[in-house]
Amino acid sequence: MTIDSDPIPVTLRWAVRLLWAEAVAVGLIAAWLVWADFTATTADLPSALLVTALAVGAAVALWALSRALLRRRAGARAPAIVLQLMLLPIGWFMIQAGLGWLGVPLMALGLGVGWLLVSPPTTRALGFE
Repeated sequence: MTIDSDPIPVTLRWAVRLLWAEAVAVGLIAAWLVWADFTATTADLPSALLVTALAVGAAVALWALSRALLRRRAGARAPAIVLQLMLLPIGWFMIQAGLGWLGVPLMALGLGVGWLLVSPPTTRALGFE
């Protein structure tokens, strides 16, 4: 369901902006992985290519979901929330590995964007109420 008559609420705009930022960040990581794949002296090539493909796929998915949400496509909300929830175990394992300075903000980002996506103004804008 698409509703275009009302202005986009602030919560949805911020969710889209943060999803775009995540897409850019993951895209930069993917670009670095491509460079690393080409310059590595010894590597397990299938594993390296799989990790690179996953990063590229994640960046594309985040970008596509943010665009769909900007166009108020209600079906994009659930996959976007799932991607945000995936930041929780990633952040947790970073904290366990001694990278709390990165893990805690990642977990906060996932929870924050998830909250923006289920907040009442976003829910109304996507036609769920």
